[in-house]
Amino acid sequence: MPRGNGTGPAGQGPGTGRGLGAGRGAGRGRGGGFAMGPGGNCVCPNCGKTVPHQVGVPCYQMKCPNCGMAMTRQR
Repeated sequence: MPRGNGTGPAGQGPGTGRGLGAGRGAGRGRGGGFAMGPGGNCVCPNCGKTVPHQVGVPCYQMKCPNCGMAMTRQR
């Protein structure tokens, strides 16, 4: 920008944006997510009650048998 008013020549400069560079994949990787397979338990974040995870039913859709809160997956 010759005079600092934004009228400089277009298309010049290093062009260092924030794109995906070498070694930076966009994949999700292993583990850490809540989709942890068919086994395991669901746990209530309110009272701590654990029940076996049912295949095909996410834990957050299950209600705690003790207090009625939505359950979460045990890690």
